[in-house]
Amino acid sequence: MLTNQGGSSLSAYDGATPPTNPLATQQSKLHADGTQASYSVNGTNLSTVNPQYQSYLDGVPNNIPQPSVLDRDNGNVPANKHYLNNLPQ
Repeated sequence: MLTNQGGSSLSAYDGATPPTNPLATQQSKLHADGTQASYSVNGTNLSTVNPQYQSYLDGVPNNIPQPSVLDRDNGNVPANKHYLNNLPQ
């Protein structure tokens, strides 16, 4: 009935399947842009990621979280890989 009788104010897409948000695909620049670190790591690509983040229709304001402050090497593989030598045997 949604698609045949003018839709409904209760359905954003009148019963149709909504478009896939790019943040839910491998093309997402939320975490990486190819092999380079992106928004969640160092804040780059904000102008691409923020509108995609805002497009979620979940009924609440979608304030994009600040990039991580936990990644000390800006998304790069650390030069000192001692953690690899500490794996259980």
